[in-house]
Amino acid sequence: MPNSKLYKGSLTTIILKLLNEHDKMYGYEITQKVKELTKGELNITEGALYPSLHKLEADGMLDVEVVKVENRLRKYYKLTESGTKETVNKLEELQNYIKTMQALVGKLA
Repeated sequence: MPNSKLYKGSLTTIILKLLNEHDKMYGYEITQKVKELTKGELNITEGALYPSLHKLEADGMLDVEVVKVENRLRKYYKLTESGTKETVNKLEELQNYIKTMQALVGKLA
């Protein structure tokens, strides 16, 4: 994907937004939802996703629930109260960034 560097800075916001909309999700589910919503334009790798999830957990933004599913342990991630507040902040930051970029480069037809 040629524009992956543009998305990289938005990964935390993407994760927080999805968890805000879907209550709780596991890692693979997050990657597939992003792929679905972007019609395959954005593919998040495990190497990018899990460090972000672990950092959000360490920062108190996520709670983790381990559930046994078909003899496998699956980690579900859910926003904490702080994570919900941070979601609002990150979305505002992203919207402001998009407005700024549109002012710089003009609206695309």
